[in-house]
Amino acid sequence: MSTEPVLPIPLSTPIRHSSLQATVRWGERVVTVGGDAPVRVQSMTNTDTEDVIGTAIQVKELALAGSELVRITVNTPAAAQAVPHIREQLDRMGVDVPLVGDFHYNGHRLLTDEPACAQALSKYRINPGNVGKGDKHDRQFGQMIEAAMRWDKPVRIGVNWGSLDQELLARLMDQNGQRAQPWESRQVMYEALIASAIESAQLAESMGMPSHQILLSCKVSGVQDLVAVYRELAKRCHYPLHLGLTEAGMGVKGTVASSTALGILLQEGIGDTIRVSLTPQPGESRTQEVVIAAEILQSLGLRKFVPSVTACPGCGRTTSTTFQELAKQIDDYLRANMPMWRARYPGVENLKVAVMGCIVNGPGESKHADIGISLPGTGEAPAAPVFIDGEKALTLRGESIATEFHQIVEQYIEKKYGTAIA
Repeated sequence: MSTEPVLPIPLSTPIRHSSLQATVRWGERVVTVGGDAPVRVQSMTNTDTEDVIGTAIQVKELALAGSELVRITVNTPAAAQAVPHIREQLDRMGVDVPLVGDFHYNGHRLLTDEPACAQALSKYRINPGNVGKGDKHDRQFGQMIEAAMRWDKPVRIGVNWGSLDQELLARLMDQNGQRAQPWESRQVMYEALIASAIESAQLAESMGMPSHQILLSCKVSGVQDLVAVYRELAKRCHYPLHLGLTEAGMGVKGTVASSTALGILLQEGIGDTIRVSLTPQPGESRTQEVVIAAEILQSLGLRKFVPSVTACPGCGRTTSTTFQELAKQIDDYLRANMPMWRARYPGVENLKVAVMGCIVNGPGESKHADIGISLPGTGEAPAAPVFIDGEKALTLRGESIATEFHQIVEQYIEKKYGTAIA
């Protein structure tokens, strides 16, 4: 059997789904979504929006972590009245991240009665399942669309299977009962999610809303359900799509489920914005969901947010924990400094660092990185060769290897990326 290739192995690269391009802005800050724009990272606060200072502080934390849009709950008149003050506080802190208002049930009244809120937000999220029933539905939905057009704001029509339009679902179930071969109940639910989103978008357009200022989402909490729904949604429309596994859960479960679902869809070119809806561990920072979302995009090669640190998992050859500690120190250091470095060291997010624990793959991985170190494993000579731009530059020895390598990384960043400053 011949092993000679007939054709080269094709490169595995996500190809973006073609979509319209929306513009979300605040002041001079413009975030484009869809079309050829990068896949954007979103997050949401869990503070009481009436707490102006607490909400502004969390928005700032999320923005510094890499969230390009931050959603806040707007559920009461007091919360709506707080929004412009939150925006003012953020502007004073130099945080220009656009704010997205999350509306349910009473959004039509809040956007009408509180024009300062409507103006301070950069985008509105509308859930068509929660805008009213019967003849109130279209009227109250229309009031929100009118506010969006009045203030020139894009909208995300966000459907959630936990709050589906029950009248639409009943209609589709009746239609399904008349089929010669009825669909399974989950398939009817899929159709209800997609129909709710697309029909609502068409209704908004009929009211005068520009099609390029409409984004859609159809969130569910099951991985296979999300993949099935978004594959079909992407076939049926060209609106920018927001991805997120709703109620993903806590810790490892939420991280793995979100990464699996979003990874599959993004690899197929589906998705223009993403959010990892992670329930924080007690005492854990809200920013963890932003870190995970950015890592998903970076792992797929769609975006670059922070320098990458390659580190081996360890084995019987690597009884020392030095490489684990050093890898964590370097990773924490790079992440902590990125908010400042984005302006000071353009391109530093492309940096690749390797921290390896023995001679098996250590030198090879270090050569592939911009800067790497191969620490001694069990029975190896107590020496740590350092590789810079693929060449062995020096060897570290003694008790201060970690400190010295940390300094070498700092010097490398300053030398390579500091010269890029205009």
